[in-house]
Amino acid sequence: MIRWLVALACLALPALAQAQRDTLTIGITQYPSTLHPNIENMVAKSYVLGFTRRPVTAYDADWQLICLLCETIPTLENGLAVRETTPDGKPGLRVTWRLREGLRWGDGTPVTTEDLRLTYDAGREGATGIGPAEFFRSAYEFIAEDARSFTLRFDRVTFQFASLGDFAPLPAHLERARWQSDPRSYRTRTLYDTEPTNPGLWNGPYRIVQVQAGSAITLERNPHWSGAAPAFRRIVIRTVESTPALEAQLLAGQVDMIAGELGLPVEQASALIRRTGSRFRAEYRPGLIYEHLDLNLDVPALSDRRVRQALLLALDRGQIVARLFEGRQTVAQTSVNPLDWPHDADVRRYGHDPARAAALLTEAGWTSGPDGIRRNAEGQRLSFELLTTAGNRSREAVQQVIQAQWRQVGVEARIRNEPPRVLFGETLSRRRFQGAAMFAWVSAPESVPRSSLHSDEIPRAERNWSGQNYAGFRNAEMDALLEALPQELDRERRRALWHRLQAIYAEELPALPLWFRQDAHLWPAWLDGVRPTGHLNPSSLWVEAWRVR
Repeated sequence: MIRWLVALACLALPALAQAQRDTLTIGITQYPSTLHPNIENMVAKSYVLGFTRRPVTAYDADWQLICLLCETIPTLENGLAVRETTPDGKPGLRVTWRLREGLRWGDGTPVTTEDLRLTYDAGREGATGIGPAEFFRSAYEFIAEDARSFTLRFDRVTFQFASLGDFAPLPAHLERARWQSDPRSYRTRTLYDTEPTNPGLWNGPYRIVQVQAGSAITLERNPHWSGAAPAFRRIVIRTVESTPALEAQLLAGQVDMIAGELGLPVEQASALIRRTGSRFRAEYRPGLIYEHLDLNLDVPALSDRRVRQALLLALDRGQIVARLFEGRQTVAQTSVNPLDWPHDADVRRYGHDPARAAALLTEAGWTSGPDGIRRNAEGQRLSFELLTTAGNRSREAVQQVIQAQWRQVGVEARIRNEPPRVLFGETLSRRRFQGAAMFAWVSAPESVPRSSLHSDEIPRAERNWSGQNYAGFRNAEMDALLEALPQELDRERRRALWHRLQAIYAEELPALPLWFRQDAHLWPAWLDGVRPTGHLNPSSLWVEAWRVR
């Protein structure tokens, strides 16, 4: 009898421990270069801020635009969006949103339209470095109707008018004075980076209570959050930039889960699941995640379209996907994913053709040298650097294959990697790379890629390095398409514009397409409610739904 009672008690312990679990530790592979919601774009930052702040709108796991801070999505039909004529006689739009009742910052201060006014004012001032710049140029007037209702007047009518995912409120009671004193230096003086544990910065279900720069961010419940109560008292987000080390920490119980948005490559996650059985749950979610090589087109050799085409023809992307990723990735031809409706299935395709690659390089004036590396008429070697995020085992393996395949056609790639916060926060954003950089863009459904392809979005000092056209791509027809696309409300006419955009992309190759990624989301068996989205808005935006089983 005694043994039976002891056995029952032992069986009850795991269930009791799970019921009392109040801390969740999450592993990710990158650390944010900034915690400011409106400055720079990095998946690590989006994931962390998903727990701690809310945008006005977001796309959910079903790829539908929904309200997070607002009450109703504006439409022309419900009258919250109204066509009008702008002061200079152009077709415009007046759009009104109303904030939910009871929203508060973590210090108890109400979230009001004054917080959105600060975002608007800072975004309109180019020296601040807030993006996307085109949004703030188009929204020519901000009107606070009252403490909860605000109106934006746009100088054009676009199909994206209801989405305010990039228009995050800033706590005016804390940040306005810092911004007004010197807009140009604001990005280095913002409280989001100098005092991130200030509770008044956060309006989500959690607030940041501890920061270990480069390694960990600790969150605790926001007592002023008015939504559904989250399950965990504390969440620790731990950065482990080496994917083998991150896997080891998961197996050792040092982290409970690995976020798919910034986690293990699919082949590594798949092998782990095969070894560990039912200890973890895995979901492989294909999404709008475009792995590619950005090229600095100001490097003379890479400014030649024939060289860029040769570099892509020299890569056997199908074999890379098959051998390194268990065939789970989809080879890309442009930046538009086949999962997204504007994708053109008939766009120009690049197979593996090293003979054609060699012919293009010769045509461009690069002939074989004595060491096998091509040289131009001035004797300069066809050699440039190949960067990616340090510690990512999957990308580092891809780098080795790319290096070998390019060498077969006489191109030398010099591998040099950097921590993600350096690569994204400095090297790319200030265009300091001298060759190719491998990383991924994550987008929302039917997201017009103005920030990465329009010539006005090339980062430069006078705009405080905002913009994501790191390649320096300049193409007048592409610029015109990027301006026309958002203003075309008819879906079929917009499809034709999208197809032309993809045709230019496939011909000019402002970046070299690699593949569209699947993400591997790994959770402990006791965790429920996580819904990967497969796009720009991370699963952490819905942390209130996460529960202990």
